[in-house]
Amino acid sequence: NEIEGDNLEQQMIESYKSAMAAIDTGDVMFATKKFKEVELLYPQSDWAPKASLMASYAYWTQQFHRDSINELKRFLNLYPKNKHLDYAYYLLAINYYDSIIDEKKDLRPLEEAKNYFILLKNKYPESDYAMDAKYKLELIEDILAAKEMYIARHYIKKEKWIAAINRLKFVITEHDTTIYVEEALHRLVEIYYIIGLEAEAKKYANTLGY
Repeated sequence: NEIEGDNLEQQMIESYKSAMAAIDTGDVMFATKKFKEVELLYPQSDWAPKASLMASYAYWTQQFHRDSINELKRFLNLYPKNKHLDYAYYLLAINYYDSIIDEKKDLRPLEEAKNYFILLKNKYPESDYAMDAKYKLELIEDILAAKEMYIARHYIKKEKWIAAINRLKFVITEHDTTIYVEEALHRLVEIYYIIGLEAEAKKYANTLGY
């Protein structure tokens, strides 16, 4: 039995090594197949969660974001007390962040990335990944504010003043750390003058001056 156990462990280590080598050559399908073998051979060992995480990583390296996300969610479900949860959340966030194709059309990946980066920053502030999470959150805020400004400009062109005002105020309140606040204030001043609300225009002009 002990010999059989040793053979099993040896087989598992070989599978793991093969998987790691396959990542280097970009053969993600072979790599993930071998990582799954590791989990099946030794489900109760420390190697199993490690293999699951590495399978997620392998998928991500070749931009198989959906597969990587599914594997990571399975990992979080199977190994909720694992010591590498911070990395799992980071990789989840990065997968969503990297799969943003056109933020003007689809905000869902951006929102998912934002949620996971916030979770990582709050839950694991001392983690190696918290600093990058903070930086990525700033970039996401800029993208979200840019989208709001894009829509606001469209409303201004169509002279839909109330809709434009709502978007611009949203930028000022919800994306107040972004580079778009100044433009939003400028445009609010212009719109309020156009529609004859001079007191409001002056209020935002003062804020802009401040």
